[in-house]
Amino acid sequence: MTTKRTLAIRPDPGVAVPETAMVMAAGLGKRMRPLTATRPKPLIKVAGKPLIDHVFDRLRAAGVKRAVVNVHYLADALEAHLKHQIDGIDIAISDERAKLMETGGGLVQARELIGDKPFLCVNSDNLWIDGPTDAIRALAAEWDDERMDALLLLVPLARANNHRGQGDFHIDSFGRITKRRMPGRLAPYVFTGVQMLSPRVIADWPEGPFSTNLFWERAIAAGRAYGLVHEGLWFDVGTPQAIGATEAMLADG
Repeated sequence: MTTKRTLAIRPDPGVAVPETAMVMAAGLGKRMRPLTATRPKPLIKVAGKPLIDHVFDRLRAAGVKRAVVNVHYLADALEAHLKHQIDGIDIAISDERAKLMETGGGLVQARELIGDKPFLCVNSDNLWIDGPTDAIRALAAEWDDERMDALLLLVPLARANNHRGQGDFHIDSFGRITKRRMPGRLAPYVFTGVQMLSPRVIADWPEGPFSTNLFWERAIAAGRAYGLVHEGLWFDVGTPQAIGATEAMLADG
């Protein structure tokens, strides 16, 4: 296994956290059916709280002031929830009702709302618990705009609770990431759905929907994609079965 370097994990509490987070909330939630037949996946409850509320708890705790949220599936319900249940963070809606743009296309459509400074990008169906430090502040503390276009929060495959995949990334001794090398082979780290990006990555995009993988691949090829290892807990809550397993682990501490 490649020797990895765990990047800075004791950030200064005064670190400048990005003002804006892009919250990806437009997906169809197919793996979460039948629960998503009547509500969007971000509103599925885990441990008594909608998934997207867990995300906003982490954003608020880190000091994020503004969130851009993309919407598509059952968008009215999601917008109503954001308007009436989320406090302390200004919310702008990137409306994808007409066409679901996937993650990369979602960034393109929201680029004017995101602005021209490094920003957070967080999947709305994430559930993570901070370890010794706040994970978002750790990302902000490690960010180096001269070296980086992307900094992904990763968790070791062995600690990716409920995850059934084979891992996503390798990390070299300098903290740079590469994607899993061969089909059928394992990679030691899983993407948590939390990352920090430079607006520079949103460039030369194709027409229509596409994945953020395109932007990652360019950053990796340029040696400007890095990983930070999450020290706390992370849960893949992608199916109805994973909800009970996650709640049991949280109850056990």
